[in-house]
Amino acid sequence: MNIYVGNLSYDIKEEELKELFVEFGTVESCKIIMDRFTGKSKGYGFIEMPENSEAETAVNALNGKSITGRDIRVNESKPNPARSNNKSYNQRRY
Repeated sequence: MNIYVGNLSYDIKEEELKELFVEFGTVESCKIIMDRFTGKSKGYGFIEMPENSEAETAVNALNGKSITGRDIRVNESKPNPARSNNKSYNQRRY
């Protein structure tokens, strides 16, 4: 299961975030999303846990928990809606 983790402190590191979830089971990957221009955290990330039961336990236990002074939001990540292939929609208008 892919898990969204929001409202993270901008100072938290991927290893610290991973450690929160490891106590609930196997963590396949951990990624904090960074701003491509500043290189700073955007305040959210994603955790991938292969076992759904472990992931659901982690989501229920960690959602709303205070981590480094912030109440994090944890839930199952939903796929992004497909982007339109309509050229007129995607073209910039000057």
